[in-house]
Amino acid sequence: MVSIKDIAKQAGVSISTVSYALNGSNKVTDETSSKILAIAKELNYVPNAAARTLKKRESKILGVFLTDFSGDVYGDLLSGMKSVCNAQGYDLIVCSGTQSHRMLPERMIDGAVILDHTFASKELLQYADRGHKIVVLDRELDHPNINQVLLDNKAGATLAMEHLIEQGHTKIYVVTGPEGSFDSAQRLKAVRQVSEREANVEWIEITGDFEKSGGERAAERIIQEYTQPVGVFCLNDEMAIGMCDRLADSELTIGQEINLIGFDNIELSKYVQPRLVTIDYSKRKWGALAAEQLIKIIAGEPVDHERIYVTLVEGGSVNRQVQEGLGQAQSEKAVSY
Repeated sequence: MVSIKDIAKQAGVSISTVSYALNGSNKVTDETSSKILAIAKELNYVPNAAARTLKKRESKILGVFLTDFSGDVYGDLLSGMKSVCNAQGYDLIVCSGTQSHRMLPERMIDGAVILDHTFASKELLQYADRGHKIVVLDRELDHPNINQVLLDNKAGATLAMEHLIEQGHTKIYVVTGPEGSFDSAQRLKAVRQVSEREANVEWIEITGDFEKSGGERAAERIIQEYTQPVGVFCLNDEMAIGMCDRLADSELTIGQEINLIGFDNIELSKYVQPRLVTIDYSKRKWGALAAEQLIKIIAGEPVDHERIYVTLVEGGSVNRQVQEGLGQAQSEKAVSY
């Protein structure tokens, strides 16, 4: 790689003069500057971005770290981040995998948004201690250089469970996310809290993975165990849609024998028939707010932790549970008369 030392040698000037010329400083005459720039072009000189970042202590680049890129949530989330970054003069890069973690300590980025459970909380706190600016979307950490922009998982799961219970469902399967998922743990905590308040509610946990395949496997178990209409709360829409796909090949019907709720209100959930009941929130706003908070921290501005509001979207995948005994008695009475 050609360095400014090579340019200085060919131009017969000092390294500092080359540096001034490359940065457009008026400390160099127009004639000398033109000569240096011509030589740099001839040698195909490319500025060393890493070195420049270390010198200026900024890169004008923000990083967002994701566990993976699958699923429909990430598109709107990243779009919200990108719009804010671009408006504030920053670029955004998306990272995944443990090797990418070094971008923080090596200061290749000015700050990071974390939605990646491969980052240990201890690791993030160490980076924060060294002055790195961080926004977390998937955990609770207390540090001046870390801001939390969290989805209101507990409120969403509470809405879902209460909706099933209000419709008369007392047996509820709950399909969880993968082990180590903050969102899944928070939603499951709310499920337990609601169930503890309702003495007549039985809930059964099925371990899932936030993938369609997890919903398909959960459906297999529910089909095998089925004896009466049940409620099912999948802790994300991907699994709910996987369950719909599997149940379509069975004798059990969504909205009748199986009353199903998801979480995330992804685009595909709008086209499931009957319409999937789900928990909605603005993914674009979540990403935009995360980027805004990170830029404020970098600028030294005060910020408060934020929480993203959720709502319940109703649909035909959940209907009121009819008491079978009462319905049968009424039917027999009508026949006898």
